[in-house]
Amino acid sequence: MALNSAGTPTGPVRLDGALGEGGGQVLRTALALSLATGRPFDIVNIRAKRAKPGLLRQHLTAVNAAAAVSSAEVEGAEPGSQTLRFRPGAVRPGEYAFQVGTAGSACLVAQTILLPLALAGGASSVVIEGGTHNPAAPPFDHLAEAWLPHLRTMGFRIDATLERAGFYPAGGGRLRLGIAPAAAFRPLVIEDRGAILVREARAVMALIPRSVGDRELDVVVRSSSLLRADCSVVTVDSPGPGNVLLLTIRCEGGTEVFTGFGEHRRRAESVAAEAVDEMREWHASGVPVGRHLADQLLLPMALAAGGSFRTLAPTMHTTTNCDVIAAFLGDVVTIERGTERGVDAEVCGGVRTSRVVVRGAATPAA
Repeated sequence: MALNSAGTPTGPVRLDGALGEGGGQVLRTALALSLATGRPFDIVNIRAKRAKPGLLRQHLTAVNAAAAVSSAEVEGAEPGSQTLRFRPGAVRPGEYAFQVGTAGSACLVAQTILLPLALAGGASSVVIEGGTHNPAAPPFDHLAEAWLPHLRTMGFRIDATLERAGFYPAGGGRLRLGIAPAAAFRPLVIEDRGAILVREARAVMALIPRSVGDRELDVVVRSSSLLRADCSVVTVDSPGPGNVLLLTIRCEGGTEVFTGFGEHRRRAESVAAEAVDEMREWHASGVPVGRHLADQLLLPMALAAGGSFRTLAPTMHTTTNCDVIAAFLGDVVTIERGTERGVDAEVCGGVRTSRVVVRGAATPAA
């Protein structure tokens, strides 16, 4: 691997899409890094570990969006393709609109191009239509309430608005991003969660009986520290039916959002139990950053001024993201593994924690 004088890899990047968790994240992270660094890449075995390997509509939308904002040269951007050649040009701020065309995640497409546009030196407005609340992807609420506030702390200037919710399988949601040129960057340091300021549970419903949301909230009240006064059923407009349970914990050190998605023939009680279990594990650990947020903070920290945070044991998504970042930027992420500590057995038998340190590409502001 060729390195420049700063120890950062140079030249085209070659990736195996079967790396780590072997899903679409390898491709999306590579696209974002290629745009931000100007380095081309080639990838084979795209989504090799998924039941339907290759590019699906949401992945093609991410590729096409990345190409559109940079006039990239692309080979292999076809449905089902398992190889891609991507040669970016300079990222151009501007007004853009993209449609997934299915219920594929608009939020994941947004995360592919958002940081490169913020680093491009001008203002941008982006509208993306597709799924805004999808299983196996961060819902819009996690992006807006948990992720973006930390980016603003670093110096990114990004706003997000949900104009219409879109659930699987109908999709049809729409989100809007307002992106201003990034300010001087500051390291992001999240070592403690601080005091809990707000606990909130929302059962978000579209074309679903209210009783489903009430049953989800009954489970939340019975099995967590939230009170009935902390809970609400929220009805939203959407082209198709859908339901997501959002458990939001706002702390002095940041916000976490835990989710459970309603699905056909899945009991409301099961949806709620999944979200509550994840929230209770995080609460028992004492760390400020949950598993999913940890994964999503790595890339903006690596492209900005770095920093550190405490989190739970890394997921396969997190370690895969580290590997892709290393291919473009070198070994800028260090995960210091903690040891298992005993906690209340009723809550969780044991929690492994980690501390993540990121050496960013930008110079911290004075």
